[in-house]
Amino acid sequence: MSTAVVTLRICRFGNLATLRPHIRSITQASSYLDTRTHSIRPLCCRSPFLAGHASITLTQGLQPIRTITTDRPSWYESVADSTPVCLTEQLLVSVQQMTGLPWWASIMCTTLALRTAITLPLGIYQAIIIAKVEALQKEIAVLARQLRFEISVKAKEKGWTEKTCRFHFKKNLKRIVSELYVRDNCHPFKASLLIWVQLPMWVCLSLALRNLSLGMGHVPLEAGLATGGALWFPDLTLPDSTWIMPVSLGLINLLITEIFALRQLEPSMFQKYVTNFIRGISLVMIPIAATVPSSMSLYWLSSSCVGLAHNLLLRSPRFRSVCRIPPTRSDSETPYKDIAAAFVAKYVK
Repeated sequence: MSTAVVTLRICRFGNLATLRPHIRSITQASSYLDTRTHSIRPLCCRSPFLAGHASITLTQGLQPIRTITTDRPSWYESVADSTPVCLTEQLLVSVQQMTGLPWWASIMCTTLALRTAITLPLGIYQAIIIAKVEALQKEIAVLARQLRFEISVKAKEKGWTEKTCRFHFKKNLKRIVSELYVRDNCHPFKASLLIWVQLPMWVCLSLALRNLSLGMGHVPLEAGLATGGALWFPDLTLPDSTWIMPVSLGLINLLITEIFALRQLEPSMFQKYVTNFIRGISLVMIPIAATVPSSMSLYWLSSSCVGLAHNLLLRSPRFRSVCRIPPTRSDSETPYKDIAAAFVAKYVK
């Protein structure tokens, strides 16, 4: 049974790409009749996912930007084609063109600028919220003792059972704690604002670099990433075969995790589980980074290095004083010496 094959011509006007259908041939089995030369040629491209259905194919004279099928795109491709990722592509290309830097330097500078301008202020805000919440714990403990005494008096007057006492205690304590959070404007959920901004930014930049590296971007490149590397990664569109960047990425992420874990004076069971989970993610990222284009690995490594620097900066007493971060019981006048000593005591001795 013969099948009509519709080819698509991609016409660019500025940055806008339009697709025009153009009927060129009729296919049968693995060959087609070229209506221009009136000769039978082998079928150049046919989607294996559309077997038995009408398919849209691309002829040899067209350099495809993306594989075009009639199937609904997957969620991953939908995210990769989303507006935020397209805008991120434009940002990366614009920075590289305006600065004139090679792609490897442009990626690192863009990462440093975005994390310093966006995530560092959010990290300071997170530290302020955590410090305020920690400062309220003494007041909450005093109010809890008073509430427990009042509940015991009420229980004797009204004959409440132990279950009823616990119910009223938890209900009133929750109300008191909420009022304290409102009074000091330090609800713990606000401390999670950093992750809700940093994670989408990380995803958008990663997918934008992936699109540009694979030639699937929405923005034309004057200087491609294939020649924008340096040292052992001259081609940013290929994975790092030496595994230097993937392994470095894993080590930096583990170091950030350990610094965070060493700061916890009395970690809860939940905090231990979270720390171990992050350690596992750091190790899993090593083989993943070894299979993606070097541009993505370079971004991930740069982002982790900037994150490590920001974490150490937020430990500085002088910097915390300038940012007006309230003092906590874990603060130290010599934080870097304390981190080094704790690290040696835990892993070396």
